[in-house]
Amino acid sequence: MSTNNNSVAIATRRQMLQTTSFGFGYLAMQSLCQQAVAAAPAASATAGITNSVPRARRVIFLCMSGGPAQMDTFDYKPQTGKKKHAGSVFDFSQHGENGIWVSELLPETARHIDRLCIINGMHADTGNHAQSFLQLHTGERLRKRPSMGSWISYGLGTENENLPGFISLNASKPSVYSSSFLPTEFEGTPIGTNGEDMSQATIRDIASQHLPHSARRQQIDFVQAMNRQHATGRVDQSNLNGVIESMELAFRMQSSAPDLLDLSNETEATLQRYRVGKKLSVGTCRPTDFGRQCLLARRFAEAGVRFIEVNHGGWDQHKNHRRDLKANCETIDAPIAALLEDLAARGMLEDTLLVWGGEFGRPGLVPDNGKDETGHNHRGFTFWLAGGGVKAGYVHGRTDDTGSRAVEGKVHFRDLHATVLHALGLDANNMTYQHAGRAHRLTGPEGGQVIHDLFA
Repeated sequence: MSTNNNSVAIATRRQMLQTTSFGFGYLAMQSLCQQAVAAAPAASATAGITNSVPRARRVIFLCMSGGPAQMDTFDYKPQTGKKKHAGSVFDFSQHGENGIWVSELLPETARHIDRLCIINGMHADTGNHAQSFLQLHTGERLRKRPSMGSWISYGLGTENENLPGFISLNASKPSVYSSSFLPTEFEGTPIGTNGEDMSQATIRDIASQHLPHSARRQQIDFVQAMNRQHATGRVDQSNLNGVIESMELAFRMQSSAPDLLDLSNETEATLQRYRVGKKLSVGTCRPTDFGRQCLLARRFAEAGVRFIEVNHGGWDQHKNHRRDLKANCETIDAPIAALLEDLAARGMLEDTLLVWGGEFGRPGLVPDNGKDETGHNHRGFTFWLAGGGVKAGYVHGRTDDTGSRAVEGKVHFRDLHATVLHALGLDANNMTYQHAGRAHRLTGPEGGQVIHDLFA
């Protein structure tokens, strides 16, 4: 089932309203529609809603770009047999009720292992960073397509009319938050880009103090009236309507977004738990203030943002593997533990799905060659999920004894996308959008398989 924005019936009603009372009836209808869209799921969501009960209401995607080394984080590969092989070079120990192996580099995350659903059978199509990173976010390796966050916003709408449905923190590439051919109101809102100081990062151009609120409302009403008049009689209004919706959202955000970005009302203990302000810069490890991102993600989730992406780059550690991996893990460990702890304490972990991972993994160090170097491995790597109805304290799938490829419980990015949308009550294979003469979907022409074994 697909959505076509150029319905003949809709066009006929628009034409009637446009010619009534010099178009003012049309403007009134537009205003009412905007209020309805803000207060309810997108009309297009009927194409993707399934008969299953949604397990999650929102997603926090913890994106580790560069390729986290799975064999030194969550996929323990000790030396076996007589011949040495690439494997884990850091110590592991067992944690939780099921004795799940976790690296010594992630002690804080290990305390919450009974909340995690670890997928050790991930695989992708390519070991090239750009293409695999794009596929992770959009399902497509080569062409510009809507990101997962945009698809989710398109399918479910927003829970808070004063905030975007999709926010991307510390993004490095527009593909992370692009809506591509979807209407522009489903584009992600970036906060902090390309290593910008997150303490200074904000949603640009929404703050305004030069006019009182009532005057600003009159000003935007005047501009919007001209925008809508400009749209009158145009066959394809999708881009212009997106601009109109964005301006309305930006105006509403003036009353909500600045307070959410202001952490001054958080306790010192909370700031310490999240390691806010800690900016470790060692080798490939980037000073991303990851703790601030995680705390902001919690606040945006509480406020009703549907999809929040948190980014930490620098996992592309070809050399100085031990040093750089240790720094990256130290950066993310405590903030993720604090986020899990807070979501659980607030009763939000049940309906918030956390997703952790990167575009692929690493093959491990070659034994006894004297080098501290790794490469890329898209044939077998690790993701984990938490909350949102997934099994807790569970390991799904495995790689072979050297960690070189997934051999059981294999999960492709398409399957991950289908599973995430399924948790939200959306059918990724049936939720489509008409563009360039055919129906597109997040899972691509091949489609994705929901991994039901991941759910409790």
